[in-house]
Amino acid sequence: MYLPKTPEIAKKIFPKLKWDEKTEEKIVYLTFDDGPTPGVTRWVLEQLREYDAKATFFCLGKNVELYPAIFEETLKDGHAVGNHTYNHLDSWKSNRKKYLQDIESCDQVFSSKYFRPPYGKLKPGIRTAIRKKYEIVMWDVMAYDFDQSISSEQCLNNVLDNVKTGSIIVFHDSIKAEKHIRYALPKILKEFSKRGLKMEAL
Repeated sequence: MYLPKTPEIAKKIFPKLKWDEKTEEKIVYLTFDDGPTPGVTRWVLEQLREYDAKATFFCLGKNVELYPAIFEETLKDGHAVGNHTYNHLDSWKSNRKKYLQDIESCDQVFSSKYFRPPYGKLKPGIRTAIRKKYEIVMWDVMAYDFDQSISSEQCLNNVLDNVKTGSIIVFHDSIKAEKHIRYALPKILKEFSKRGLKMEAL
């Protein structure tokens, strides 16, 4: 299902998940999933620096172990980080014990109070267990930068046409998303700056 903007009904059905931030200030929240990734994450960091923008990176534990220097650079730049499991597991295809262990494996690599489930999927019975330790962060706007069936222009419009004050926006600092994000991110940062939107970490 292609939904660049999260329907309000989803937010009402799952009110304990963080979909956006309630704020009157002109702030949006950029998030990046699946990194750190050589050749992509550092480029993203460079773009963010140009606009003094802060973001939240939902990292895979295995990638942090592989590329610790990029992870440390992310922290040094003042960005927040969140747990995205160790192996990018799909909750719907994993048993409860294995999934929770994968989250814990990521936590042993680095700690965070935030968790985002890969694919945005969580079995109903597992949310309560995760919320005991983490704030589960979903999103208000999805760039679909990973989707090779859409154009880079569409990726750009997915964000610019749907963002509002308090939006949590999902991008991916991954190889799969690289083509679209290299086209869209600089234009998004420029446009947000033009609109007077401050970009902050969660």
